[in-house]
Amino acid sequence: MTSSDATLQALERFILDGIPLARAMQVSIAGFDGVHLAMTAPLAPNINDKGCAFGGSLASLMTLAGWALVESMLRERGHDCDLFVADSTVRYLAPVWGDLRAEARLAPGGDWSPFFATLDARGRARVDVTCVLPGDDGRPAASLEARFVAKRRA
Repeated sequence: MTSSDATLQALERFILDGIPLARAMQVSIAGFDGVHLAMTAPLAPNINDKGCAFGGSLASLMTLAGWALVESMLRERGHDCDLFVADSTVRYLAPVWGDLRAEARLAPGGDWSPFFATLDARGRARVDVTCVLPGDDGRPAASLEARFVAKRRA
C-alpha cells in the first residue's frame, strides 16, 4: 500500500500549518511506501553553534516522522484520530553535518493489525515506532524509539 502524492502533500500541509516548529525547520515528507516514511529538513535552519545539526532538531524531525507514519496509516484506513507521542527515547550517535533525513517504520516485531483491531474495539490504541537518521557513513547518526497513542475523535 502506498500513499498518493496528493495524500502526502495534504499531510505535509497539515503538519506545516499546524506545527510552527515544523515550519521553522522546513520539514518535508520525502516519501511513504506503506512500510516506512521518510522526512527531510535542510541543515541551515537546524544548525547549532558548531556548524552541525542541533540535537533538538534531530529529535524533533524523528518524532515528526514517526508521528507522520502513524498518521498516514490512520488516514489511509479512514480513521479520524488525535495522535500523541506517549514516550520516546533518543540516542545521539554522531554529528550530522548535512541535510537531515529521518526514516520511520513500525518497531521490529510490530504489526499494524493489532493496533487497528484495538482502535476499532476500544477507540484507542498504541503502537511502537522506530526512526533512524542515517549518517554520512550509512550508520545511524541518531535513533528514536517511540510509542504513539491514537484516540478516535468521534
